[in-house]
Amino acid sequence: MMLAGSAFRSMGLPRMAASVGQRSFAAATQMQKFAIYRYDPEKSARPFMQEYDIDLKATGPMILDALIKVKDEVDPTLTFRRSCREGICGSCAMNINGKNGLACLIYIEPDAKPIEIQPLPHSYVVKDLVPDLTNFYNQYKSIEPWLKRKEEKQAGEKEYYQSHEDRLKLDGMYECILCASCMTSCPSYWWNPEYYLGPAVLMQAYRWIADSRDQYTEERLAWVNDTMKLYRCHGIMNCTNCCPKGLDPAKAIVELKAQVAATYTDGWEKMKAKEIENNKGRESGMMYM
Repeated sequence: MMLAGSAFRSMGLPRMAASVGQRSFAAATQMQKFAIYRYDPEKSARPFMQEYDIDLKATGPMILDALIKVKDEVDPTLTFRRSCREGICGSCAMNINGKNGLACLIYIEPDAKPIEIQPLPHSYVVKDLVPDLTNFYNQYKSIEPWLKRKEEKQAGEKEYYQSHEDRLKLDGMYECILCASCMTSCPSYWWNPEYYLGPAVLMQAYRWIADSRDQYTEERLAWVNDTMKLYRCHGIMNCTNCCPKGLDPAKAIVELKAQVAATYTDGWEKMKAKEIENNKGRESGMMYM
């Protein structure tokens, strides 16, 4: 039975108490559908999209929060990578509503349609949202992403000096977290993943070429100067558009091409052959894949 206003006042309750309670109950849930790519090679003949209803009032604001909610409370068989939840490790890279990005940095935008979550496109899938990035990591190792010197400092000497101006040249490249979002958004990489190094790897190659402390600049340029490794890039800009760190791999590739054109000599092929010979006993490294 509904009480009159005088009855509420006699009980010491405000007139609007009942209606407020009704509104808060109505707003207690906000359901959102998520369509998530599922594939288990040991059980599934082919992949499929599975829908889950998640209460947005009972989870965090990010896509990763919803995935964790599904795994913890709805379907423990769901598999995905995640670690830092701060956009630093790059583990949770996936395709969300058609665009690559990090699940921990992308907000849930409520929609009448299901939010689609799939693994990084054009990659072999280990299980569910976990892509096989072995090829990507091997390509990254092939550029030798570390400082290389021909004149090593002696014990007790100070660190290799770098001017402030030279240090600034590395901004926009060293921040790459190797999430592979840009790699798997690039049509050239889709078509030639065995040969084209891809935007992230080429940007990291240029990061060491641009480093004033490194003394293997010419060898690094010779290594990437290849029709397939470098020149499959056609400036589509998908890589820059989807980078979750706001970097510009396309710009780095343009600068890399310009430096190759400006410094090329006929001796590069012999130099590259020499490096291959030097590295033949190694598991990986420049000139070896």
